[in-house]
Amino acid sequence: MRIAVNTRLLLPGKLDGIGWFTYETLKRITRNHPEQEFIFLFDRPWHQEFIFSDNIRPVYISPPTRHPILWYTWFEYSVPSALIKYQADVFLSPDGYLSLKAEAPSLAVIHDINFHHRPEDLPYASRIYYRRFFPLYAQKADIIVTVSEYSKQDICSSYNIPVEKVNVIYNGANPIYSPLSQEEILKIREELTGRIPYFVFVGTLHPRKNIPRLLLAFDRFRQNISENFKMVIVGEKTFLTGDIEKALSQMNYNEDVIFTGRLDPEKLRMVMGGAVALTFLPLFEGFGIPIVEAMYCDTPVLASNVTSLPEVAGDAALYADPYNINAIAGKMLEIVKNDNLRKELIEKGKIQRQKYSWDKTAGGLWQNVERIM
Repeated sequence: MRIAVNTRLLLPGKLDGIGWFTYETLKRITRNHPEQEFIFLFDRPWHQEFIFSDNIRPVYISPPTRHPILWYTWFEYSVPSALIKYQADVFLSPDGYLSLKAEAPSLAVIHDINFHHRPEDLPYASRIYYRRFFPLYAQKADIIVTVSEYSKQDICSSYNIPVEKVNVIYNGANPIYSPLSQEEILKIREELTGRIPYFVFVGTLHPRKNIPRLLLAFDRFRQNISENFKMVIVGEKTFLTGDIEKALSQMNYNEDVIFTGRLDPEKLRMVMGGAVALTFLPLFEGFGIPIVEAMYCDTPVLASNVTSLPEVAGDAALYADPYNINAIAGKMLEIVKNDNLRKELIEKGKIQRQKYSWDKTAGGLWQNVERIM
């Protein structure tokens, strides 16, 4: 069988949540199934690190998908031609985009539909594209995979999709994430904050990640505690980040905020493991991989009480209303003041994290590919 895969998000040094899903699942699937042939469809010259095994045939098809018009061109013209040319039996798309013109059976991984509920977070052209085409992609797919029960119900109810067509496969975490020794914790704090304890946020600097309220909550927290703390923001700017600058301008303790940009997994493991807690308060999330990464690092988690996060974190997180700055600040104070709470969250995280691994994710995704084949 020939399985064509949309691999346009496999970009060296630029993997985000969906990119990591693509990388971790395809690495395992291609190596575990040498009897199958995989056609990796790239929208720019590929990097050899993503050619995981000998049964992969990398193919470059233009144009690079950097704009909605180019998305449409790539998926509605370039992809169908490639599927015919390489005689693909199945089309797998880990980022949910499909080709409405392609005849091959298709599996779409739709991680969430935040754009359906929060279109204002996106540039105008992207907003129009997502709201126009993703309902059509959901109808077109022979099977939809998503990453939480919350997302499944949301996709089914929003797009009128039968529940039997959508299967849930949870995300995993890179095995590199593990607890730090006390010596490593001191070392990363020395390097990052001058030994000052810190909270950490991990994710793209996107409006739905709710960073402005998190910063204002940290400022409120700092006003109510005598000890010194820092806030470390790990992630790459996307767009519409003016509200972050506005929040910083309103803070009394904005000098205690550190922006690191994107970090590789080795460095992120250190930064995550050295934190007092992960503060992950998005307004909308289909899964929330940083929560699982924090649990594997034995780092307590403060999370939003909305969308998929209570499902993913279970009883292993402290929750706050992401719209309530005082509530977030209060929970941050609670984590710092209550050692027993921190220990309890860590112990519960050790149990909760066992639900999530990329091996399980890859196995589940392959089962759905087999259903189509």
